[in-house]
Amino acid sequence: MARTNPESEIQSAICDYLAARHLFFIRLNNIPGLYIDTGGTKRFRKMGKYARRGMADILVIKDGRPTFLEVKTEKAKPTKEQINFGSDAILAGASYFIVRSIDDVQKKAGL
Repeated sequence: MARTNPESEIQSAICDYLAARHLFFIRLNNIPGLYIDTGGTKRFRKMGKYARRGMADILVIKDGRPTFLEVKTEKAKPTKEQINFGSDAILAGASYFIVRSIDDVQKKAGL
């Protein structure tokens, strides 16, 4: 039986919620893509030149204001890179929230 990823399930539920609310959002994904080279070896593509480690999982733009959502399970903690990204996002004028549920998205981010 395939093992599920609880964080992915939370992200999916949050994206379903945002879509149902007709909010403009993007599921960000900065993990290098996996491919099979000509020799049959599995490899990861390099991250792009300006890709940012720790980038939030979801970007929502509401009323012209960007809000970044970092999705975590109940016990998971953000990495140093995620904390740095959140600080930089806030300094740039965006909102940044660590969310663990749709309830957090509603209460913390006001979405």
